[in-house]
Amino acid sequence: MGSASRYVRTPVKHLQNAIDCDIHPAVPSIGSLLPYLTDHWREMVTQTGLPDLETVNYPPGSPLTARPDWRQAAAKPASRLEDLQRDILDRWGIRAAICNCLYGVQGLHNEDLAAAMCRAVNAWLAAEWLDREPRLRGSILLPVQNVEKAVDEIEHWAGDKRFVQVLLLASGDSLLGKRHFWPIYAAAARHGLTIGIHAGSSFRHPTTTVGWTSYYTEDYVNQAQAMQTTLTSLICEGVFSRFPELKVVLLESGFTWLPAHMWHLGKFWKGLRMEVPWVDRTPFEIVRDHVRLTLQPTDAPVERQQFERFLDHMNSDRLLVFSSDYPHWQFQDDNATPEGLSEEYLRKILFDNPLETYPRLAESLQ
Repeated sequence: MGSASRYVRTPVKHLQNAIDCDIHPAVPSIGSLLPYLTDHWREMVTQTGLPDLETVNYPPGSPLTARPDWRQAAAKPASRLEDLQRDILDRWGIRAAICNCLYGVQGLHNEDLAAAMCRAVNAWLAAEWLDREPRLRGSILLPVQNVEKAVDEIEHWAGDKRFVQVLLLASGDSLLGKRHFWPIYAAAARHGLTIGIHAGSSFRHPTTTVGWTSYYTEDYVNQAQAMQTTLTSLICEGVFSRFPELKVVLLESGFTWLPAHMWHLGKFWKGLRMEVPWVDRTPFEIVRDHVRLTLQPTDAPVERQQFERFLDHMNSDRLLVFSSDYPHWQFQDDNATPEGLSEEYLRKILFDNPLETYPRLAESLQ
């Protein structure tokens, strides 16, 4: 990952009017959110000296956190709109980009504070990014510590059509398919919002099933396992049976794990489906109708022929949606799409699949 020689450069013209489904505006500091807090919470944050809620999923010093040419000496990567405009929006001619702000509210134990900080982050995103750049769309950050407050946050922003998605992390306090999360999915479905599940954790539980890891490399690799577990939970708990119109995007999860995992899950579903009668078709059929995965990080084989074989294993050209993962370091220069994609497949990833996945985005771009 990150090797300039791994993929042949895709001419920037191929990205003209592309829809980028995963970029990461960064809150410059907790002080940036003070204008968007109520008087009570502004005083609480100031008096208690609440630190910046930096997510440790992307440590500031890690090379993966930002490409060298996307780092700025005077500011946190992706914390200034003008940098985003210069680096990808204008450079590639992006038609629309979906902002997924990874601010560490999921790690808070105080439910009221988490709700207040989510409201502030979403208001900051609307005012400082969406208001200033018409090509941007937003994801609603949710205080998942309290499902009732999470639904309130959806209802508060649902009228703003620039918000096209609600944002969750793959690894929290419980599996996302569990029934107590269903009011979130009901609210999202009611308002035509897509569910975005991003790689990341509240870090109250290990990122593996057998304990804590020692190194960031291990944690990063295990995010794919977390996505597999989350997807299995959504399918087996019956989320897609209960909400047949719902779309879920697995953000920054990689995607090469999907065919083997679906084969494995489907094999055991055939023998044990009496315990999950609401799963009335194969898991892969459910995924094809309801689940999409972002292109970056591209964890595909190096050789073009192997990659083409892998695409055959995906058994669908509707599953991948384009993402740059800005400012994270997933590729070099303008190599945002891997070698081995036909023009038709590339068009689906860049345009058709995102528009089909995000109905509120498609409506606003008509």
